[in-house]
Amino acid sequence: MHEGLQGAKGKTGISLLRYSDLSIVAVVDEQSPGRSLSELIGISRPVPIVASVAEALAYQPTVLMIGIAPSGGALPEAWWQEVKQAVAAGLSVVNGLHTPLATDPQLSSLLKPGQLIWDVRREPQGLTVGSGQARSLPCLRVLTVGTDMSVGKMSTSLELNRAAQERGLQSRFLATGQTGLMLGHDGIPLDAIRIDFASGAVEQIMMRYGYDYDILFVEGQGSLMNPASTATLPLMRGSQPTHLVLVHRAGQTHVQQFTDVPIPPLPKVIQVYETVASAGGAFAEVKVVAIALNTFHLSEEEAQEAIEHAQLETGLPCTDVIRFNAEPILDAILK
Repeated sequence: MHEGLQGAKGKTGISLLRYSDLSIVAVVDEQSPGRSLSELIGISRPVPIVASVAEALAYQPTVLMIGIAPSGGALPEAWWQEVKQAVAAGLSVVNGLHTPLATDPQLSSLLKPGQLIWDVRREPQGLTVGSGQARSLPCLRVLTVGTDMSVGKMSTSLELNRAAQERGLQSRFLATGQTGLMLGHDGIPLDAIRIDFASGAVEQIMMRYGYDYDILFVEGQGSLMNPASTATLPLMRGSQPTHLVLVHRAGQTHVQQFTDVPIPPLPKVIQVYETVASAGGAFAEVKVVAIALNTFHLSEEEAQEAIEHAQLETGLPCTDVIRFNAEPILDAILK
C-alpha cells in the first residue's frame, strides 16, 4: 500500500481493508508506519501499518496482496524488489496490476511448491460478442454508473448487496474489476478484456446467475464523462440493467485527471445515462432511481447538506452508503 493510504492510488487496498473477510496481519506503507487505519481512512480495523515488507514478515503473512495502482500500471523498482523479497520468503502474491508478474522469470524461479502468483487482470477464455441476451432474465439488474472514475461504484454495489441480503432477498454482487475479484466475488476483469468481447463477457456472468437470484448488483466501471473511460457502455449493453444508481463525489465539478472536462449538473448526467442505456428505444427504458453520494471528505453536517442538495437537485433519493446506509437506495430499487 505504499503511498496508498494518504494518496489516490490505494483504492484496491482500502476496499480490501473495508470488505475482506480474510485475516489481514499488516499493511505496508512507507509513508504511514505506526499510524492507525481509523485515523487515515476511517476504517476501524486493528491492523498495524509498517514501512516495508521486511517488517511485515514478523507478522507471519502467507500472501502479499498488491493494493495500489501506480501510474503506468507497473511497480517502481524499489517496490518490485519488495515483491521479490516476499516471494523469496515463501509468500504467494495476488497482483491486481495491469503488468503481469506470474511470467516474470526472476519471480517464478523463486516459487516453491504451494506458492502461486495470481495475476488478476487476465482475460477469461471462451468469450464471445454480446447479444443483449440479459434482457430475457427475470431478475432485477442494478448497474452503478458514475460522474467519474473512482467515486465509489463498487462500494455502492457491495453495500446494496449486503442490505438486500439482510432483508432476506436472494441477491448477488458481480465483480467487474480487480478489487471485487480479489475480495473473492465471481466476475470478470473488464479492463483486461478486448473491447470486441467486453459486452459479451459481462453478458456471460449475467446469464450464469440471472435465473438463480432476485437481484444482481453489477459493479460499475469508469464514466461516460471521462475521456479515458471505455468500460461503461459494454457494461450497459452486457448487463441490460433494469435500474441505474448514479454515484458522485460531493462537490466534484471536473473529471479528476482532466480538469478541463467539467462534470455536468446531475440532472444532465442522469439524462445522458438514461438516453445511452435505452439507445433511443433499441433497448428497454431504464431509469436512474437514486444517487449514491461520496461524502468521505466532508464533515457529517456538510455531508447531510450535500445529500439534501442532491435530492432537491434531482428529485431522487440520495445517501452516502458508507457513512449512513444503503436503505433509501434499495427502497427506490424495490418500489
